[in-house]
Amino acid sequence: MAAKKDTLPMNMEQDTEPTNNITYANEVVSIIAGLAAAEVEGIAGMCNVSGSILSKNRNITKGVKVEIGTEEASVDLYIIVEYGTPIQKAAQDAQESVRKAIESMTGLHVVRVDVHVQGVSFEKENKTALEAGKDTAALAAPEAPKVEAKTEEPEAPKTEEAPKAEDAPQEAADDAEEPQA
Repeated sequence: MAAKKDTLPMNMEQDTEPTNNITYANEVVSIIAGLAAAEVEGIAGMCNVSGSILSKNRNITKGVKVEIGTEEASVDLYIIVEYGTPIQKAAQDAQESVRKAIESMTGLHVVRVDVHVQGVSFEKENKTALEAGKDTAALAAPEAPKVEAKTEEPEAPKTEEAPKAEDAPQEAADDAEEPQA
């Protein structure tokens, strides 16, 4: 057998540039952004660009559009806000939550998070009303007064008794004794 030659150079220079790259699929960053946005209080769900509404538990990547560079990311969120929630606060909370989640999990710098409010959801208000035992129709119409039924026994009808035969001559005698004027 032939002797193996070392092909390594005698002087080793350190490589100052990293040759290892990590790339993220758009779907991965979309999932991270969608989950972070769905956890924000006041956001009812996501909505895709065409406007069809998706609940929080459905495919959350449909309401997220992501552009990824080598070191940066840009995100567009299409959200539905719960009725009664200040929209400005919900949008800012979503921006901050998405930015933190993407930066901490991927190391990418998030350049921008644009929030597009596509609608307002009334589901939470309706659920609260139903849980309280009222439906939306009952909220609109006033409640009818309750009538209580009496449980007393009905009284027997009063009948006038006919004078007895033996009382009749006495009444005539009483009438005769009175002086007439």
